This record gives sequence, C-alpha cells and structure tokens, in this order.
Amino acid sequence: MSNELTQKLNEQFNFEIESAYIYMAMAAYVDDLGMKGFNHFFVEQAKEEMEHARAFYDFISEMDKTPVYEGIPKPEKEYGNFEDTFRAALDHEKEVTRRIKEIYKLAIEVGCLDTQQFLNKFIEEQREEEETFRDLVQELERIKENWGGLYILDGKLAHR
Repeated sequence: MSNELTQKLNEQFNFEIESAYIYMAMAAYVDDLGMKGFNHFFVEQAKEEMEHARAFYDFISEMDKTPVYEGIPKPEKEYGNFEDTFRAALDHEKEVTRRIKEIYKLAIEVGCLDTQQFLNKFIEEQREEEETFRDLVQELERIKENWGGLYILDGKLAHR
C-alpha cells in the first residue's frame, strides 16, 4: 500500500472519529431542546461512526501500517432549527461520501485491490446514510417546525 493511500486512510480514520464527535454535539444540542428521540438518533449515529473508525483502524493495521491519531476539531455548539440540524448532518454525510470515493479512486490508481474491497461496504453504506438524512430533511421541511409534527418525529427517532 502506497504512503499516499495510507495517509488518506488515516485521514478517514480520524474523520470518522470527528464525525462521531459532531453527532454527539448534535445530540447534546437537540437534548437541550427537550427532544429525547432526536438525541437518541444522533447518539446512535455517533456510535456507528466510531464503529467505522474502528474498521479503518483495523484495516490499516491489517495492511501492516500504523493508525495515526490526529487532533479533532471542536464541533459547533448550535445548529439552528431541527431542519437546519439535519441539513448539516446530510451535508456532513455527503462530505464523508466524497472522501471515501476519493480514497477509492486513489486505490484504483495505485492498484490496491484490498483497499477497494474494504471501501465497497462504505460506499454502499454512504448511499443509505444520505438517503436516510434526505428523507428526514424532507419530513422536517413538511413539518415546518410545527411542534406536533416534531414530537411525532421525535417518537419515531427514539426507536432507531
């Protein structure tokens, strides 16, 4: 595995941790607004991101390279209304997708089949993640910050 590919995988490893950090910040934000279901959704999302980070860690190690931890930027404290919060999450997932595809293209260029195979599941999962967040943004657009609709969605998200 090339040094450049190893560097990109390490960057993604750290970005997955940063993603968990962002989702925990979003969880705290919606919790402060009294929405326990929204909170639960974002906490579960953060757990998933840490699982992804662990998968990158393990893969880097399996390829006889060393995972390198970097500093994690401080996330935002406030995210606007509920629709804004989920739009920010959707934008973040799009960035994750972009980064993973960038690594995949590099893996093709350098001929690393192992990395291509490893990333296939993440490419598929990112399609699902973006769809989930697009659907939630659409629901929130229709709810228009109406508390009745927000409480119904809150109940739905509590059962993720």
